[in-house]
Amino acid sequence: MPGSAEVDGAGYAAVRETHTSVLFLVGDRVHKMKKPLDLGFLDNRTRAARERACHREVDLNRRMAPDVYLGVADVHGPDGQVCEHLVEMVRLPDDRRLAMLARRGDEIDPILDSVARQVARLHASSPRDAAIDRCASADFLSNLWALSLDHLERLPVGIRAASAVVRIRTAATRYIEGRAPLFAARIEAGRAVDGHGDLLADDIFCLDDGPRIIDCLEFDDELRYGDGLLDIAFLAMDLERAGAEGAARKLLHSYAVATGDEPPRSLVHHYIAYRALVRAKVTALRHEQGDEASGAVAMEFLAQVERHLERARVRLVLVGGVAGTGKSTLSRTIGGYLGASVLRSDVIRKELAGIGPTDRTGDDVDSGLYSSVHTDATYEEMMARASAELAHGRSVVLDATWLSEVQRVRAREVAVAAAAEVVEIECRADTAVLVDRIRARAERDDDPSDATPAVLAAQLDRRDEWPAAVVVDTTGPGAVDDAWSERELGLAPW
Repeated sequence: MPGSAEVDGAGYAAVRETHTSVLFLVGDRVHKMKKPLDLGFLDNRTRAARERACHREVDLNRRMAPDVYLGVADVHGPDGQVCEHLVEMVRLPDDRRLAMLARRGDEIDPILDSVARQVARLHASSPRDAAIDRCASADFLSNLWALSLDHLERLPVGIRAASAVVRIRTAATRYIEGRAPLFAARIEAGRAVDGHGDLLADDIFCLDDGPRIIDCLEFDDELRYGDGLLDIAFLAMDLERAGAEGAARKLLHSYAVATGDEPPRSLVHHYIAYRALVRAKVTALRHEQGDEASGAVAMEFLAQVERHLERARVRLVLVGGVAGTGKSTLSRTIGGYLGASVLRSDVIRKELAGIGPTDRTGDDVDSGLYSSVHTDATYEEMMARASAELAHGRSVVLDATWLSEVQRVRAREVAVAAAAEVVEIECRADTAVLVDRIRARAERDDDPSDATPAVLAAQLDRRDEWPAAVVVDTTGPGAVDDAWSERELGLAPW
């Protein structure tokens, strides 16, 4: 058998309670009884409903742990009639739970690889149909957020929860509203699956012959359906909650390797945030059922939701300034911090002309490639590419001079259309330093910029004031650091 009572720290017999069930641990067996409750998202008040739920739990969990789920036992009363039903399971050793190993700081990377592969196999074997696809759509996900937040609002977990719910609802709604193409693309790529639905580190037992993953969600198929990334995000959330952020990242990496899935980082954090919200709701339910300590735990989960929604923010960053201000260097730094695409106008301008990035045309101010027609076309192409990236959940850094307020207004419109946040940054430096940089760059002849001291003079003369921008003085080295990035850009994605 996978486990035995003699290695279980709970002793020969114990009773445990969740928000939906009571578990009787006796010897080498677990007898799991469904509570006769209506919790809104499930209704087990009748014996028939509990019987169906028991059989459904056994059938679904045998997909991943067939040797743990023994079947359903019928309980007979003194009159000989069936009065209850219990899920019968092999009792697994508490000290081999993944949660305990993670909290102890044990080496669990090989276990995480194995868990990721098992979950990936479950997802690969999933049927593909319209009902499952629907549960990975933007509309369905939006409804999931709304249902959990509405439920949480009705629970007495304190005034702080009410204010957090308002912030969470705003951030989650904004993300989904701008990402319809992302969700559609993932469905088209076959990422919608019938998964586990409730992956928690406490329900993964790390045995000598491999992990056993138990206790999948059985009471509502639609809560088990959805994006495979949303499924694995549950366990990533739980590992982080246990203080093992490194393990959470490792799990996500292993799942990406096993599935070939390379989602935008924002989506990873959005899904982790949703899973933390589910745990906040469940914990608040336990508080309502009389577990006083669960109120504070629910608030901790809500804090986790907000952290990940912050990391999930999709941002359009305009990095501008006249020639030689170091905006391309700063753009690369910001792109690395946010995991964002960096689009440079100097490169796009030459792509549109069909020439190489460092090819020289000899065109001067207001002529050839630098005429207003070509400049407008360059900015429009840059913003069209940015719009597509934002819609697919990827933050974008736009590296250009941004001398014209008209162009900045257009960029803000792109951000609004994609429900993205816009951050505007203007690089400045002493004029003498700018001239020296431009001349040194021309001597190297290795940069897409064609700017000359004459171009710089024209830019300084024409630039519109940029009051909305954060000004960064790049005269010297080290203009920005991690503290600046977090203050001006927010928390970075993992």
